[in-house]
Amino acid sequence: MSDSNIIDAPPAEVPPEIEAQTQEKHQQEPDKKPGNKSITFTIWPPTQRTREAVVNRLVETLSTVSVLSKRYGTLPHDEASAAARLIEEEAFSAASGSGSAEDDGIEVLQVYSRDISRRMLETVKNRATTGSTVDTTARQTPSPSVEPTTTIASEENLSAETES
Repeated sequence: MSDSNIIDAPPAEVPPEIEAQTQEKHQQEPDKKPGNKSITFTIWPPTQRTREAVVNRLVETLSTVSVLSKRYGTLPHDEASAAARLIEEEAFSAASGSGSAEDDGIEVLQVYSRDISRRMLETVKNRATTGSTVDTTARQTPSPSVEPTTTIASEENLSAETES
């Protein structure tokens, strides 16, 4: 093909409706230029959704097999739910009252977290020591190293007695 065969087409015209829509979009979009807007990020107080997630996790930890339940036993689900709500509410109140000079609330969140852990441990310990009906099968399992040596020693004594 030679250059003489190329046809120059007039520029395509944009229909007026599309052109109007394009102009409206540009007018509606805010300027995306960086400005002096300051972004703040705070983690205290936690949202209600976060607090509910904490309570749900506490219920799960208290009522299902966990590191705590292996040592102190599990709580029935309804009792675990009531205890979890109380633990979270008390920890939230204590942390809110502690106050902090930090604007972002990290220190208050740490107080809240530690208080929840401490109160949860106190709850399971107190329940285990009061003799409540707790599933403590994990604590009652004897150590495997103790019983076999006793059995072997008694078998040796029996065989020595029968030989004489």
